[in-house]
Amino acid sequence: MLRAFGLAGTHARLEPLTAAHAPGLAAAASEDRSSYAFTAVPDGLDEAAGYVRTALAEQAGGRVLPFAIVRAGDDAVVGSTRFLDLEVLGRPGGAVPDDARPPSVGEIGSTWYAASAQRTALNTEVKLLLLGHTFDVWQALRVTLKTDARNQRSRTAIERLGARFEGTRRAHTTAADGTIRDSAYYSIVRSEWPGVRRGLLHRLG
Repeated sequence: MLRAFGLAGTHARLEPLTAAHAPGLAAAASEDRSSYAFTAVPDGLDEAAGYVRTALAEQAGGRVLPFAIVRAGDDAVVGSTRFLDLEVLGRPGGAVPDDARPPSVGEIGSTWYAASAQRTALNTEVKLLLLGHTFDVWQALRVTLKTDARNQRSRTAIERLGARFEGTRRAHTTAADGTIRDSAYYSIVRSEWPGVRRGLLHRLG
């Protein structure tokens, strides 16, 4: 199993998610909930504690690594993100990765931010940190990103990364609003990473 780890940049830190982050997640989610129509974001301390417990239970399965997003300037928790569906290719069914056999493929998702952190350099840097670890440290082949097909704001953000649209998986899963959603799938493969990295660095100035 992969050991939990943190990542740090100028604007943001990614800390392995723990129960201690629940109050910060609850506070971050309470700033302004108007942008969460298509995103599962905890509402209140009890939901935040349950959100963390669920994420840690998924992490115990070996294919998920959840993080709290912390703003470097004031050490405030401003959201959460995670690696999902981590897999080592080349074996039937795909092997669960560990530190000796890092993931060949995976997904970055379950990402949300406090209103004050949305559309900021922090958001850009978080993607740079996650993608950089995926391609430069794990030497992965591919990263998947997906979103509710109705969430044009999220789709635009993914497309700005340089991710390639692969198609829509219809009637895929239950949406945050309780309906059955179509999911828009995107990916970045290793050969595209240098260009994506240049774009992110340019946006960070």
